Amino acid sequence: MSEPEQDDVNRRANEKARKRKQARDKMLATKTIEKGLVIVHIGKGKGKSTAAFGLAARAIGNGMKIGIVQYVKGKWETGERGVMEKFPDQVTIRTMGEGFTWETQDRARDIAAARAAWEASKEMIEGGGYDMVILDELNIVLRYDYLAIDEVLAVLAAKPRDLHVVITGRNAKPELIEAADLVTEMTMVKHPFRSGVKAQKGIEF
Repeated sequence: MSEPEQDDVNRRANEKARKRKQARDKMLATKTIEKGLVIVHIGKGKGKSTAAFGLAARAIGNGMKIGIVQYVKGKWETGERGVMEKFPDQVTIRTMGEGFTWETQDRARDIAAARAAWEASKEMIEGGGYDMVILDELNIVLRYDYLAIDEVLAVLAAKPRDLHVVITGRNAKPELIEAADLVTEMTMVKHPFRSGVKAQKGIEF
């Protein structure tokens, strides 16, 4: 390509970029609402809790205060818990699960654990003082009806205006998806578990 031809390509590309920026600036000018969000991570793919803890790391970097309740992974020694515990002035983490239902094989015990975790969640949401509350794997206990979805929705509807609430887990109730501000579905394309690879430190926990 000759130099004049290259100059013409650059000119046209710059003009397109200028128009894109104008359109984006016009669109952004209409986005004036600032509020706490209800964020839900769903889907069969890996990354729901990982994304939530990524948000927690971002919030820590912004000087925010975070509350975390883990509904299922109580027996696991997870890397994210080790990281969050290094910021005691900013992060409160309550690990209250007893494992997945197929591990405990005790429905009454699972319901009691879910209820205790929910009470801790409500304290964080209603008590103020937090900028973000993460309810890790709440969707699992809702799926099995260990908690009433109407009760959860009522607390979310009455949360402090600026509080972000992040909820993770497969099979979210349709009512929760409807009430949320942001829903992201993790889609599994390929997973090593199907090839016989076990859960690994630093990847799954």
